[in-house]
Amino acid sequence: MSTDRGAQRLAALYREGQRFWSTPTGEAIRCAERACLGPVCERLFGMHSLELGFGSVLADMCPVRHAMQWAPTRELAQGASTLVCSPDALPLPDDSLSLVVVHHLLEVAPDPHHMLQEAARITADEGRLILFGWMPLSPMAMGRLSPARRQRLPWRGQWRSPNRLRDWLAFVDFEIERVDYCAFHLPGRLPRNALFETLGRRYNLPLGDSYMIQAQRRPQLIETRRSGLRFTAPLGGAAFGAARLEPDHRVARQLTVQERGMTESE
Repeated sequence: MSTDRGAQRLAALYREGQRFWSTPTGEAIRCAERACLGPVCERLFGMHSLELGFGSVLADMCPVRHAMQWAPTRELAQGASTLVCSPDALPLPDDSLSLVVVHHLLEVAPDPHHMLQEAARITADEGRLILFGWMPLSPMAMGRLSPARRQRLPWRGQWRSPNRLRDWLAFVDFEIERVDYCAFHLPGRLPRNALFETLGRRYNLPLGDSYMIQAQRRPQLIETRRSGLRFTAPLGGAAFGAARLEPDHRVARQLTVQERGMTESE
């Protein structure tokens, strides 16, 4: 698939997602998810954040100074702080964002593994990576029983459980801190019942339409030691030049001084 064709496909998906999130069902679910995200945002401070998704801003209560949105094309950009790119090729530095929110995009992204790698790459060590997904067993999931509905958002794509995403996050050196469930309701009803939402949130029952994963980078438990060998030429064969290993004399001198000090102390 060419780059232009991929951008057009993402643009069509983006417009379809905007239509769903503007419906009464989409607005009710967004309101419930925003209530889940609020306590997390109140504890976060930093310079930059990014939201990857189809709906309007979800983390607008967050005190992060510079909040960015995402769009697949310039025509769909909603402001000067919109990042226009493919979601699996984010033009941002490593470890640069205090908050990254992926809102129901892993289910339908063309390359979800690579997109998650990119989202993890740009999340700072002390930052948070937030993933919103659809619960495979929920009132909303009953709509996936209809083949016609499975061709439309939000029922299309691959719905993955939090346990499955735990394995994905471990691959990119992130770990789940907490999973919250959102949007509780009876089948055929909108998730606007305050009693259901209160009980579901209080006991964190895995019965809501969606879930919110809070993830953070794993602490580095092993300190990498500098090698005493260095390459004097690039690696490779004839096309890249020859390479050989030589001792790093600076490291050797340091080791000699340390050993001499240990001998004198004994």
